[in-house]
Amino acid sequence: MNSLPTRELRRLDSQAMNTKSKLITGVEFAMVPTTDIERSVDFYENTLGLPCTARYGKVDGAEFDAGNLTVAAFDFSKVAKEAPSSNSGPIAFQVDDVAAAREELESRGVQFQGDIVDSGVCHQTYFSDPDGNFLILHHRYEPKQS
Repeated sequence: MNSLPTRELRRLDSQAMNTKSKLITGVEFAMVPTTDIERSVDFYENTLGLPCTARYGKVDGAEFDAGNLTVAAFDFSKVAKEAPSSNSGPIAFQVDDVAAAREELESRGVQFQGDIVDSGVCHQTYFSDPDGNFLILHHRYEPKQS
């Protein structure tokens, strides 16, 4: 007779199932809403320097290679009843030197919100794209704990 409560048995069964087959295998892309795809292409490709790897043919959208993640700028107003105006969940772009990257982007007209933050494990600074999507320049200087 098993002495674990039913709730605990369900949790253990769920964990066992998750180790047998992995439903989610990674993150494909992060989408940022835009109201002007050409302005977004100019910002992500020319200001941030991310290569544009795809332009959508039937809808206003484009993809940009950020190394380990694709950033997809997309005009939701053409396909969704309620189009988001901007993302409040930021995308953190990895850089080697936050201060140097910030200085370079400031020279390209990007305005930052506040000073560079030192969290104790990383440096980061905050800004937005032309549609108000919240973005971060980020550099982790302490190794990740396992």
